[in-house]
Amino acid sequence: MGTASSMLTQYDIEEVQDYCNHSFSQQEIVSLYQRFCQLDRNGGGFISSDEFMSVPEFAVNPLSQRLLRMLEGLNFKEFVAFLSAFSSRASLHQKIEFIFKVYDSDGHGKVKFDDVLNVLRDLTGSYISEEQRKQVLAHVLEEAGYKEDSLLVLADFMKTRLRLKSPSQVDRPTVEGYKRSLTEMLSKVVKED
Repeated sequence: MGTASSMLTQYDIEEVQDYCNHSFSQQEIVSLYQRFCQLDRNGGGFISSDEFMSVPEFAVNPLSQRLLRMLEGLNFKEFVAFLSAFSSRASLHQKIEFIFKVYDSDGHGKVKFDDVLNVLRDLTGSYISEEQRKQVLAHVLEEAGYKEDSLLVLADFMKTRLRLKSPSQVDRPTVEGYKRSLTEMLSKVVKED
């Protein structure tokens, strides 16, 4: 794939499709490549996290700082693989794995109570109090059979996310999906009080 200014060959397109588990069509990959080239300001075939965050949809995302930590920089294949979690063709496992990485801020393969609490804080801002966040999280962990001191690995996280009553909650890892899940969790906690 060389520099960002070069053209994609059919082989390159198929290689990228394989790399992202066919989450995008060939035409979508060509479109993503054009967008990648726009973001790659110096034409080096690599975009920095700052260049990536110039995409308006990510810049306004309340999880953008977490996403930045996930991205030290991306070549084109990594760019497509990152975006594939947002594709309607991505498998449920791919989507949940991506969500797990958002929560696992230190990249050690384990999610702690504080990791999830930090994501809730990013998503809710001043919408709910810190105490309410902790209550929601404790309730969700308890409902899933875990305690505040539990460390969740991907398999635990997968099992917990698959227990959701509505599969649409994991259809796309979006802010709206997180907020919908959070609202449902919060309403359960409030009803119990």
